Amino acid sequence: LYRANNTAAVVFTVDAHTVSGHQPNSVEDLIEGAARNNDILIPFGTVDPWDDTAVARVHTQISLGAKGFKFHPSLQAFEPNDRRFYPIYEAITAAGVPALFHTGQTGLGSALPGGHGIKLRYSDPMLLDDVAADFPELTVVMAHPAVPWVDAQIAIASHKANVYVDLSGWSPKYFPPQLVNAIGRQLRTKALFGTDHPYISLERWRRDFDALGVDPEVLSLILKDNAVRVLGLAS
Repeated sequence: LYRANNTAAVVFTVDAHTVSGHQPNSVEDLIEGAARNNDILIPFGTVDPWDDTAVARVHTQISLGAKGFKFHPSLQAFEPNDRRFYPIYEAITAAGVPALFHTGQTGLGSALPGGHGIKLRYSDPMLLDDVAADFPELTVVMAHPAVPWVDAQIAIASHKANVYVDLSGWSPKYFPPQLVNAIGRQLRTKALFGTDHPYISLERWRRDFDALGVDPEVLSLILKDNAVRVLGLAS
């Protein structure tokens, strides 16, 4: 499907074993699988921030071929700007790869009693403003339109040169209007195409995005050029 659509995908799992009690899918297998399909798959690593081996795991996954790291603060139950986690960011910064953080609402635990214990406040993008300020050489990507904190998300990405927004997880049909406006203006070089496939299909995302009426000159930036820069890929 991805080859037929001339599309690449970032693939990852999330290590939250301290909180969940369950080991994640194998990052090593994921990286190996992506290497076998490296024309379309870009592997990201993951570490549990509460695990004392997290920094060592960053180094190991980088050596295996991880091209970035995924964090889900709500699922992993940590405040990203807590300085006890800064050694992890130092290792990622030294490797020169991006850190991708879930922001905003999450479908995990949705409509369950207590949201299955998952706390949304950990995914407030304002916590990442501290990280971006304290690590100006670290590329920070805020995953998804950060409902209900979209205004803060736009402000941070506009203010910090090292912060980007990915547009996955929501059909563009439901993007908040201020985000649509920002995509064509101050976020034109900061927004990244993404779907959360198969939750949202490639076809549906593109159809709904085209209906927004975004300036055609911005389209190539969103669909490719911005990601090429963030991921350090050859164009």
